[in-house]
Amino acid sequence: MVQALEAEPMFAVDLEADAMHAFRARLCFLQIGTDHDIWLLDTLVPGVEASTIAGLLGDARRTKVFHAAQGDLQFLAEAGVRVRGLFDTHRAATLLGWPKVGLADLVAERLGVTLDKAHQQSDFSIRPLPPEMRRYIADDVRYLTELGRLVNAAVVAADIVEEVQLDCERLTDEAVARPAVAPLAMKIPRSLPPAEQAFQLAASTRLHALRLAWAEAADVPMGRMLSNAAIQELVTRPPRDRRGLSRTPGVRGQVVREHGDEVVALLAGLRTAADRGELPVPPAPTRDPGRRRREEALKELRTAKAAERGVTPSVVLPNALVEQLAAAPPLDMESLSRVPYLGEKRVRLYGQAVLSVLAGTS
Repeated sequence: MVQALEAEPMFAVDLEADAMHAFRARLCFLQIGTDHDIWLLDTLVPGVEASTIAGLLGDARRTKVFHAAQGDLQFLAEAGVRVRGLFDTHRAATLLGWPKVGLADLVAERLGVTLDKAHQQSDFSIRPLPPEMRRYIADDVRYLTELGRLVNAAVVAADIVEEVQLDCERLTDEAVARPAVAPLAMKIPRSLPPAEQAFQLAASTRLHALRLAWAEAADVPMGRMLSNAAIQELVTRPPRDRRGLSRTPGVRGQVVREHGDEVVALLAGLRTAADRGELPVPPAPTRDPGRRRREEALKELRTAKAAERGVTPSVVLPNALVEQLAAAPPLDMESLSRVPYLGEKRVRLYGQAVLSVLAGTS
């Protein structure tokens, strides 16, 4: 396969993992496609490593066509592989403003081919892989080089080549190995009384720790035990007993049967501790009113410039750049030109306007 790819200026890449079926997801397949061949690399077989093609994936002279690459890039980074020369058809189609940007939608609309997406949530660690699942993962790269050329032609016609390239560079640069477990992200309203804020912080933290332990023991994703939404329900309206727990939206019967008493006792104990003032209150977030004003002004600017140019607002300034410029506003064209992923073209087209907006809202 490596020898065959040496002659290819472009090839398609996709990955399959068992993220929806295991506590810590494993890379199960690496699919590579060209206009002529498809390879399915079973990375669960000892010795079959993604790092074997690290040189090809890291060669910026070759275009690697992915679709919605962010998660795949993280798996590859975990394997020590950094991708260069990325062309992400999902990101390009989004910047083009196309209404449907899923792979099946693009292949159907642009190539007239219907893809079977029945196995999107299947367990790709099954061995031997059933024939219909084998076809499914092959189809993920079967049409991707052809689709990549069509999407790229649209990018050229829309005059957004540099903007797409910069977004793809950002995706590859920011790809890091996945965290061992996903962190809990829950917003606690600052309008609540301090004791309630303290209770929700402690309860959500402890429930998150419990679900991780349960999920690891059962080797299932933590969401199979308690989803973020279920934790939100439990800390907002804590049940008083197992019956109330069973009625909590999102709480599975298995959790009630196996861990119901533990959850009810935990919530009751934390409620008592919070009422006694024994739990810490979440620290107040730091606020920067100027930053919010700068973000809103930059969004207004990009909307106006996008309308003038006939492109999507994200072509003018993606959200990540809006946040970066608002957080650390450059003072002149020289410092603006050094902002990562902004690019010469955006500086030339919008530089002065951006500086004026930032100066006027600081």
